[in-house]
Amino acid sequence: MSLAERIKSLAGEHEQHIIANRQHLHANPELSFEEYQTSAYVQEKLTEYGIPFKAGYSGTGIVAHIEGKNPQKKVVALRGDMDALPIHEKNDVPYKSKNEGVMHACGHDVHTASLLGAARILNELKDSFEGTIKLVFQPGEEKAPGGASYMIKEGALKNPDAGAILGQHVMPLIPVGKVGFRSGMYMASADEIYLTVKGKGGHGAMPELNIDPVLIASHIIVALQQIISRNGDPKIPSVLSFGRFIAEGATNVIPNEVKIEGTFRTMNEEWRASALKKIRKMAESMAEGMGGSCEVEIIHGYPYLENHPELSDLCREAAVEYLGEENVLDLDLWMASEDFSYYSHETDACFYRLGTRNEAKGATSMVHTPTFNIDEEALKIGAGLMAWLAVRTLEKDY
Repeated sequence: MSLAERIKSLAGEHEQHIIANRQHLHANPELSFEEYQTSAYVQEKLTEYGIPFKAGYSGTGIVAHIEGKNPQKKVVALRGDMDALPIHEKNDVPYKSKNEGVMHACGHDVHTASLLGAARILNELKDSFEGTIKLVFQPGEEKAPGGASYMIKEGALKNPDAGAILGQHVMPLIPVGKVGFRSGMYMASADEIYLTVKGKGGHGAMPELNIDPVLIASHIIVALQQIISRNGDPKIPSVLSFGRFIAEGATNVIPNEVKIEGTFRTMNEEWRASALKKIRKMAESMAEGMGGSCEVEIIHGYPYLENHPELSDLCREAAVEYLGEENVLDLDLWMASEDFSYYSHETDACFYRLGTRNEAKGATSMVHTPTFNIDEEALKIGAGLMAWLAVRTLEKDY
C-alpha cells in the first residue's frame, strides 16, 4: 500500500472522530484572542494523540511537532486558525452554537478539526517520512492585527525553522470533494479607513449659514475613487469601498459632522502605502477647500498573500495524485484578505481552498453568514489531503 493510500485509509478510519471534533468546536465557538476553551480542547486532543506541544503563543496559540526519521532534514508547518465570529447562528443542527451571538461562520472549526485529523494521521505514520512537521494552531485570524503576526513575533516558525507553511480554507463556492490552488499572488491586503468630516450644522432651509458636511463627504467619496482609477496601475488589482455613511441630521437639519467607514485592498505593498497617503491628503484638502475639515484614521490590516510559485505547483500536483485531476481546480484572484498572508512574507507558503458545497444537503451559504455550514464529507478530505501535502513537501525539492 502506497503512503497516499495509507493516509486515505487512516483519514477514513478517523473520519467520525474528526467530525466529532468539528462539531464540538462548532458548538463552542469563541471570539478572536478569547479561544481559551478551544485551546484547552486542542491541547487535550494532542495529548491524547501523543504529540508534544507548547501552548501560550499569543495567549491561546499552540505549536506542536511531529518528528519523522531524520527530523533535521526539513521542516514543514501546517496552520489552522481557531477563532469564531460575532454572528448569531441560524442553523438548526444538533451542534448549533451554545454561545449566543458567537458562531464559527468562517469555517475555522473545520480548519482546526482538519489539522487535528492530519496531526493524528501523521503521528501514526511518522516512521514513514523524513523531517519534521510543525502544527500551528493560531488564534485571532478575524481581528486586526491578526494572530499570525503575533505567532510569528513569538517564534512559532522558529526552533526548528519552518522552510514552508501550508494552510487551507473552506470555500462554499467549490463542491465538496474538490480543492482549489493558485500560484503567485492570490489575496489582497486590507486596510480600514475612518473619516470624520466636520462642518457647521443648521437649518436645511438656510444652507448659506452652514458648512454642509454631508455635501463635503459626498464629494470626498466620489473624488477618492479617482485615486484608484487615475493613480493606480491598472495591472494591480485595487478596491476602495465605503460601506458606512452616518449623517445624523433630518430632512431639514444639516448635521455638524459625518462619519464614513470603508476599506482599501490591493496586491502591491508600495502602491498600498502610496494610495493610503493619497487618500489621507485628498480627504483632508478637499474638506478644507470646502470650508470644513476631515479627520482621517487608517487602521493597517493584513498584507497581500502570495503563494510561493514552485511550492504551490508542487502542492497542486500532490493534490492531483491524491484526489485526481478532475477534483483539483485553478483559483482566480480573491480580493478578500487573510492573516495567513503574514506567513507568506516570512517563508514559502501555499494557501489553498477546500470545497464544502453540497446543494442537496443545503450547504450553500457563504462564509460570514448566519446559515453557513458545510458538507462534513469535506473533513475527511481536509485532514487527509493536508497530511499528504505535508509529506510530499518534505519529500520533494521545488
